[in-house]
Amino acid sequence: MSSTGHLLVTQRLIGVGDHAATKDAADTYTITIQAGAILAVVVLYWNRLVTMAQGLVGREPDGRRLLGATVTAFVPAAIVGVLFERVIKDRLFGVGPVIAAWAVGGIVILVFARAMHERGRTGSPLEHLGFRGALVIGAAQCFALWPGTSRSLVTILAAIVVGLSLEAAVEFSFLLGLLTLTAATAFDILKHGGELFSTFGVVDPLIGFVVAFVSAALAMRWLVGYLHRHGLAIFGWYRIGVAVLALVLVATGVI
Repeated sequence: MSSTGHLLVTQRLIGVGDHAATKDAADTYTITIQAGAILAVVVLYWNRLVTMAQGLVGREPDGRRLLGATVTAFVPAAIVGVLFERVIKDRLFGVGPVIAAWAVGGIVILVFARAMHERGRTGSPLEHLGFRGALVIGAAQCFALWPGTSRSLVTILAAIVVGLSLEAAVEFSFLLGLLTLTAATAFDILKHGGELFSTFGVVDPLIGFVVAFVSAALAMRWLVGYLHRHGLAIFGWYRIGVAVLALVLVATGVI
């Protein structure tokens, strides 16, 4: 449910990154500890990743098509992220934009959940995802560059729109996240790694990495089963609820 948004609000609550001298280090910490989530995807989807690797060397046609779709979906957000990285961090890495994203996203999810309930949960398997569908999902992922917008849910919704089943949409979202988060982490480490480690040392980021790995692995396993049984509506209500709570914290001067 937008880990970056939650981390940014938590930073404000505990006073991390409040000063200009430490803001870049804190923002980099927020992004790079999600490398733990990258490792969780590798562990949980190892067999699928092996199939994609076999496709890269021409041994598995389905794996090659999925790899191509994943790279295609990755490109739009990569371009936008690189071009507007400074603008995004300066203008959107704050409590106000996060609250707005939570509220709007919650409403969108509720509307979408109702539509899904009315039409049923039919859809195509992951192997049927083509270039156009992957490009639509990739374009949707650009919205997740706005902190507070859940990358997973945005890409899941887009994948369902282009015709994938719920199960296939969830899997592709995680595979795309593997590539996206790896690139974002590497990019930020290269630019601000020195500031990160000089401000927080090595132990703190390492602890964040381990916690992110464990929580991401548990959350991904839970999410697949929950969505299959119950759908998306609870996530919409959660986002609206946490947006209201954050507004109260802002209004009372807590953050």
